[in-house]
Amino acid sequence: MLIDVNAYTGHWPFRQLKNNSCEKRFQLMQALGIDISVMSNLNGVFYKNPQSANEELFEDLKSNSSYGNRIIPFAVINPIYSGWKDDLKICIEKMGMKGVRLHPLYHRYDLKNSNCIELVKRVRDLNLPVALSLRIVDSRVSSWMDIETEWSLKDVLPIIKEVPDAKYLILNAVNSLQIPDGENESAIANIRFDESGLQLLKKTNFLMDTSGRAMTDLGKMIALYGKEKFAYGSHSPILDNVTGLLRIESLRAEEADEAAKNLLKFGNAKRFFNL
Repeated sequence: MLIDVNAYTGHWPFRQLKNNSCEKRFQLMQALGIDISVMSNLNGVFYKNPQSANEELFEDLKSNSSYGNRIIPFAVINPIYSGWKDDLKICIEKMGMKGVRLHPLYHRYDLKNSNCIELVKRVRDLNLPVALSLRIVDSRVSSWMDIETEWSLKDVLPIIKEVPDAKYLILNAVNSLQIPDGENESAIANIRFDESGLQLLKKTNFLMDTSGRAMTDLGKMIALYGKEKFAYGSHSPILDNVTGLLRIESLRAEEADEAAKNLLKFGNAKRFFNL
């Protein structure tokens, strides 16, 4: 079994994407042996009203009954957009969305914003996850109209401190996860956040996907945080579908046995999403 916790439909205004419709994503899932994918609509990053993107995804999923048990939809919610509370209610109760994806950098709010905190608490109370991407595209080659900022892991800590008992998906981690060889666990606080931040993150109910560049150190990350904290994610169609899986398959025996690899391929996601 294989579950992808990080995939999209929709368009990216600064780059052509392929296989970015529900139909094409589903065909690729069939071809690649991906049983279940967690998907949100990229259009929600750029629409003034992201609820329109949620509606698009909902209509796409209704078009084929085969999608029902294979695609887990996440709503894109902007907590500083008027009517977000109604949008959340509609997405969960009427559209059957199974989590919320936030894009603070693109929607221009801080994770300490009171509306953001209220949103995460509401999602927590529904026992659903909140997804945060540390990066969507590489800022070094992005359009001049795109954002220039990328997050490091420490940038998600403010919302975790405010709502420590929520469930978090941390996706496409590219910065601040490099673990120097020869360092002990205390020193692996990663230069960019201190020991208290490390301990807070360890106690948090989170899954980090394997799509990000920093996951080349996946074996060391597992040693630091535990095998229950990671799951296969592709970040496709922006990234390819297989690199995140190869990082799991290439783990050495002393880093992860087959049972641990299966946790990363599907076991942790099944638990996290109550499948």
